[in-house]
Amino acid sequence: MNKLRANIDQWLEGLDKNWEAMPIKRQHQVILYFFAAYVLLTVVVIFNVCRDTVYERNNMALEHIESPASSEEESPASLQDSLKPIKKK
Repeated sequence: MNKLRANIDQWLEGLDKNWEAMPIKRQHQVILYFFAAYVLLTVVVIFNVCRDTVYERNNMALEHIESPASSEEESPASLQDSLKPIKKK
């Protein structure tokens, strides 16, 4: 685990050195490109959400919840017995 952490730290230090060695104008361009990609991705996601909510094909089926006690595997007598408190003598 320590070796993995050391490798990651070394990799991050290398990235930091490359970033510092880059001219300021190029740093600004890279930041602008990342911001433009972020804005584009955000617009695409918002468009897809709006498009999906406009169409009525995404209907959710609403049904009543069936009680598990109504299953015929167990008898009602055994269910009633399990609900009675156990008294110690």
